[in-house]
Amino acid sequence: MAGSRNGLQALIKRVAPDAHWTHCVIHWEALTSRQLSPELNEVLTEVVSVVNLIKTRPLKARLFSALCEEMGADHTSVLFHNEARWLSRGKVLSRVFELRAEIRMFMEEERMYEAASKFSNEEFLFKLAYLSDMFGKLNELNLQLQGKDKHIPHLADKINAFSRKLEVWGRRLDQQNIDVFENLSEVAENTDSGATTVIPCIKQHISSLKELFQKHFPNNSAQYAWVMDPFNAAAPADFGSAEEDQFIDLTSDSTLRLRFKAQNLSEFWFGVEREYPLIGQRAVCILLPFATSYLCEMGFSAVASLKTKYRSQLNIEHDLRVAVSSLQPRFEKLCNAKQAHCSH
Repeated sequence: MAGSRNGLQALIKRVAPDAHWTHCVIHWEALTSRQLSPELNEVLTEVVSVVNLIKTRPLKARLFSALCEEMGADHTSVLFHNEARWLSRGKVLSRVFELRAEIRMFMEEERMYEAASKFSNEEFLFKLAYLSDMFGKLNELNLQLQGKDKHIPHLADKINAFSRKLEVWGRRLDQQNIDVFENLSEVAENTDSGATTVIPCIKQHISSLKELFQKHFPNNSAQYAWVMDPFNAAAPADFGSAEEDQFIDLTSDSTLRLRFKAQNLSEFWFGVEREYPLIGQRAVCILLPFATSYLCEMGFSAVASLKTKYRSQLNIEHDLRVAVSSLQPRFEKLCNAKQAHCSH
């Protein structure tokens, strides 16, 4: 459907030849984080099967909830795993790790000794702790990529920072240092053998994750430096003579320097475009493309909350506009404009 020859891209290019096609950065990040080695994937599969065993049977779900309450756990249920949701995997792993003792006891009571033995195995717990830590960090990155007014330069900086963190974590693991992984450190402190048995597996996963991030997100943040901070960055080498002259005029303007500190990036460059059109248009072309599908996903979520069995209105255009708008309705003014019916 989105083909570059006969699909959507080709149709758009015929009407707007200068249009740029971008892939959602959050989607790429979610796809990249799914890659797991067979050892770690086995742990994830076991976790999902245990969660499904508890959640798909109402009686077992109630018994597990009662057990958690008796043991004084912070939570009384596990979470369903959903591949389509960006944060699902990290939240499921984190909840299962927190309730690992309760799950083990519940499996023993249900006479599912094979599953219970998994949650008594040190190596399995080490891998579970690492996965909960790593996907928790990936969830943090995902949340940083979400939101309005997110441009490609902003997201390139976030991705580059995470890639550098992966490199640092790999070096720390070479020194047998696991302080960056909180849950893994907690499990290692409570066991005699430590986490040395799973460090090679963890190093391999971090290395493959770093390679995938470098493959899908090449470090191109340097080419956006002049857009992010024009007053402290050099002019790109591909600037023409007229563009370079305007860039010098721009960076020498003390009024614009003060405005750059007071305004956000979009407002600043839209204002610059009127005075320095060549530089401004080039910056706007970098900031204009949608870097993520966040706004689209937010619209789908709003539709899902509006179209329920209790609210079956066919035309939701006005309701949807209010739901996704950042403007706050003046309810008092709207109510005062209506006539009150005292009999009701």
